[in-house]
Amino acid sequence: MVFKQSQLTVEQLPSILENDTKVKVAGVDVDGMLRGKIMAKSKFLSIARKGFGFCSIIFGWDMHDKAYFRDLKVCNSKNGARDLLAVPDLATYRRIPWEENIPFFFLNWHDPDTGKPLHCCPRGLLSTVVSRLESNGMGAVAGAEFEFSQFRAPQTGRNKPNVAAFLRENPTDALPALTEGRFGYSLTRPTQNQSYFHDIFNTCDKFDCGIEGWHTESGVGVFEAALLFDSISNMADKANLFKYVVKSVATKYGVTPCFMAKPREGEPGNAGHIHISIVDKENKNLFYREAKDEEAEWEDIAHLSDVGRHFLAGVIEGLPDIMLMLAPTINSYKRLVENFFAPVTVSWGLEHRASSIRLITPPTSSPNASRIEVRVPGADTNSFYVYAAVLAIGYRGIEKKLPLTLPPLGKDQITGGVRLAQSLKEATEKFSNTQSIAREVFGDEFVEHFAGTRQHEIQLWDQAVTDWLVYPPPFPKIIPITLPLAILPLSLAPAQGP
Repeated sequence: MVFKQSQLTVEQLPSILENDTKVKVAGVDVDGMLRGKIMAKSKFLSIARKGFGFCSIIFGWDMHDKAYFRDLKVCNSKNGARDLLAVPDLATYRRIPWEENIPFFFLNWHDPDTGKPLHCCPRGLLSTVVSRLESNGMGAVAGAEFEFSQFRAPQTGRNKPNVAAFLRENPTDALPALTEGRFGYSLTRPTQNQSYFHDIFNTCDKFDCGIEGWHTESGVGVFEAALLFDSISNMADKANLFKYVVKSVATKYGVTPCFMAKPREGEPGNAGHIHISIVDKENKNLFYREAKDEEAEWEDIAHLSDVGRHFLAGVIEGLPDIMLMLAPTINSYKRLVENFFAPVTVSWGLEHRASSIRLITPPTSSPNASRIEVRVPGADTNSFYVYAAVLAIGYRGIEKKLPLTLPPLGKDQITGGVRLAQSLKEATEKFSNTQSIAREVFGDEFVEHFAGTRQHEIQLWDQAVTDWLVYPPPFPKIIPITLPLAILPLSLAPAQGP
């Protein structure tokens, strides 16, 4: 619909790939991680139309390839981790500039029996929600912002710096940040690593996930990127590929980027704010009210259309129930605490950055830029799930013509309505409740699967004995790191993986 990429056909592929010998393909798992492979050009051409088998184990384990504690519907002991149907999305064609310009295509996951999109396929879930809007003559435009920390391990002997190896022998606090101290929007700090800084910007442009704004953020070794806005489906693709670019480019410079929501205690977390507006078939912004509403209940919505008000009401009502998709890890909730400029309650306000939903309309923006910014997600999220969640509950508000009942946050306030979940366990229980709005907009199959994957992480966390439990602060900070491994308690022993 809006900003739609030109449709590449199977018949055009031999010509486009004429000088290539191989192709890279990848789909997205529930954690937002790319899972894929390189295949011979001849193989790709043979499966380009109908797809090929891809092991369902990618929906049966976590981001460390550890199998879930209990069987879930997609991949389990009864179906023998059978193959899914992976179908290339030819409209996502681009070339990977740091890998010899190899062609790249996203994959969509389908049920091998029905051929329909798999209920937990991130791209498929978002596409389903977008189709609901399109059936009513609407579309969605979106933007993305990512803050992320960066670290550089010290040189050890003749080996190249290796963060994983360093952390096996040292506490995380000893890992040096790319730059020290906080200085948001600095013009001089990027010059310390200017080749790396500019390489990311330029590579994103070449890889069709272009950056609109690129700067240091107020955090130790933190950069922030705002991506060029696009249709919501394209934006989700580009948000995912942005992380791929950063991680790939960083390896050339010995830098390890970190998209965790809260890498370090006492420092601001890494946000992943999203922007959304609804448009019609001609790309006209449907959130803008052409004539100011002089009788609006609150001045904040005087320039917001009825469609925009219903959408906002839908997000306000649904936000607690889809919190799990916006904060999907144990660490996510370390960022969402008071006094760190992260929203902890359901709240909204015109140009209010302390609220969970920031409304942006005239007179502070142009009419075409009217939108909402959801400030709850961290940089650790699956962008497809985040966009699908916010769009689904917002569109539900439009369908039901929900009224705005929550007053805007006062300019001197930092918290407002209902307290959002304070832990992954609380968010999972809310999400999977039988009366959850998540079940209403996504269906039981998706809710059961995603909740099951989060219950796995909760169980791992419940079983973990952390350093804090053995040596509550400030003791870990004064433990000599030169102690022989044999006399260290198990919780302080080096990890067996990165």
